[in-house]
Amino acid sequence: MKKLSVIYWSGTGNTQMMASAISKAASEEGLEVNVMSVDKADKNAVLDADIVAFGCPSMGAEQLEEAEMEPFISEIEQENIAGKPMALFGSYEWGDGQWMADWEDRMKKAGVNLIDKGLIIQSTPDNDGLERCEELGKKLASY
Repeated sequence: MKKLSVIYWSGTGNTQMMASAISKAASEEGLEVNVMSVDKADKNAVLDADIVAFGCPSMGAEQLEEAEMEPFISEIEQENIAGKPMALFGSYEWGDGQWMADWEDRMKKAGVNLIDKGLIIQSTPDNDGLERCEELGKKLASY
């Protein structure tokens, strides 16, 4: 059974809702899912997984949360993650999603295999947003 690690940071609960919907759908499709907030994660949660999904909302001037997620991503970039199947997701309040485009570019430079375009949802996920999260979970399971 393939293993999926879903690692996220959430300040308001929006990105956590996304992580839960992605995880639930992937699990229902047969993946062994390990979902955790980034403060509970270590690099082995990434290295030991077959597929990884990272979630983080846009913070400040459209950037990753800098106290926990940014240092974790920086640490992961130092590991051999080339070819690792990965997905990115997060919520935002304002802006146009530039933080996600920047994050995608950063992960591509690290050599990861992005399974899909980063999933972004403005504010709290509504039913449509949660369905998009579930679709991503199913896509991860079929990878």
